[in-house]
Amino acid sequence: MSSYIAERRQEERDRRKAEIIDAAEALYAEIGWDAVTMDQVARKARLSRALLYVYFRDKADLHFALVDRSLEELRRRFELARLGCSRGIDEVAAIGRAYLAFSRELPHYFDACARFQAHQRESGNVQDNELACMETGHRAHEVIVESLNRGIADGSVRADIGNPYVTALTLWAFTHGMIQIATTKGSSIEHEGVPVQQFIDHSFSLALRSLRP
Repeated sequence: MSSYIAERRQEERDRRKAEIIDAAEALYAEIGWDAVTMDQVARKARLSRALLYVYFRDKADLHFALVDRSLEELRRRFELARLGCSRGIDEVAAIGRAYLAFSRELPHYFDACARFQAHQRESGNVQDNELACMETGHRAHEVIVESLNRGIADGSVRADIGNPYVTALTLWAFTHGMIQIATTKGSSIEHEGVPVQQFIDHSFSLALRSLRP
């Protein structure tokens, strides 16, 4: 009986935590993270402010939970994108396009991930939700690693790319930066006479060309 009660309590705790994250996500998408307050999240989730702090220490801790959700969605999209691809290089290309679609379809998720990457991590003081973000992000990168390794095996990716995980990180950094530039500086790029989509296509082509034998 005690085990059953403990299980039900955990289910209730998980449900309430998810509702808080849902409320924070809705506000994030509507008004942007800088404008979101813990009071607004509590009201949106129909909880007292005091109870909200039982689940999340502060706004930064809540942000980590949103990042973890965002990265899990990104990993899921990576997995789906590479289904049906015949070669490793095609999987890598599909993953890159999936990242672009992710940034366009879920801009608040992309922003959450960008903020997470930019924040200064305190050495030796990694809390649970931040650690979860790091682990989920690692799993997303592992999808790219698997596709690179498949490409090396089938000959569509050059064998001298070095450490596949470091290469995956490099591809992520390149793609992430390209998306940010296309998003924030698109009008400036087009003012120079280059359509944003041409810039994006050229960037992908350049990255893939560096991987091919």
